[in-house]
Amino acid sequence: MLAPVGLRVAGPDREEDWMSEDLAGCTAVVTGGASGIGAACATRLAAGGASVVVADINFGAAEAVAARLGGRAFEVDLAADFDAAALAGQADILVNCAGLQHVAPVHEFPPDKFRLLLAIMLEAPFLLAQAALPHMYASGFGRIVNISSVHGLRASPYKAAYVAAKHGLEGLSKVIALEGGEHGVTSNTVCPAYVRTPLVEKQIADQARIHGISEEHVITDIMLTEPAIKRLIEPEEVAELVAFLCSSPASFANGSSWVLDGGWSAR
Repeated sequence: MLAPVGLRVAGPDREEDWMSEDLAGCTAVVTGGASGIGAACATRLAAGGASVVVADINFGAAEAVAARLGGRAFEVDLAADFDAAALAGQADILVNCAGLQHVAPVHEFPPDKFRLLLAIMLEAPFLLAQAALPHMYASGFGRIVNISSVHGLRASPYKAAYVAAKHGLEGLSKVIALEGGEHGVTSNTVCPAYVRTPLVEKQIADQARIHGISEEHVITDIMLTEPAIKRLIEPEEVAELVAFLCSSPASFANGSSWVLDGGWSAR
């Protein structure tokens, strides 16, 4: 269970230290933890004292991250039949971060790709939460953080499966929040715009191909048109928000979509 955090209030003799959360004693499971946002979340949670399970389809990369953090690697294909209880059955913190993208217009979107994206980004978070909740309920504490997207709140063309999966994840997260609140379990989503990750780098190439423009123009003319802040988000920025949502000061944050979109959804 999460240890209580003593808050220091800013004053003449004291400095504000509300982000010094102590996750010691917590087991944190991070899917997609071998790279990108997942690796940044695993790193940040480990720095807060959590024992981190780095879950990823790329076991070698997961092992490398886990070894650096003193954690444990878990090989899992979230699109296949997998043992959700073995992965998340003892989790105090669950960060559903694994994701992928496929870019195509709806009339050309391969149905198998549509099913794959929903399996990894919607069905797998459901199965993992389902496996984790009995332990969380029994201990009276749990944190579920679902890495959604601004596309969980807004749509873009050519991303039918991704937008559908993230919109579904938003709804799933809110249902868990309503059911879990009385048991000391919170569930929230984090909704970033484009983050500097391997997934986005591949998306840049795909968008360049579809639109017939350069990759540089994809960033400036497509990805950064909506945010008021004209840059990509760094994975570590997302991880800081995830860590806050797992902390004691965030114990009343529940059922919310925490937006990191540079002003995109303010339009």
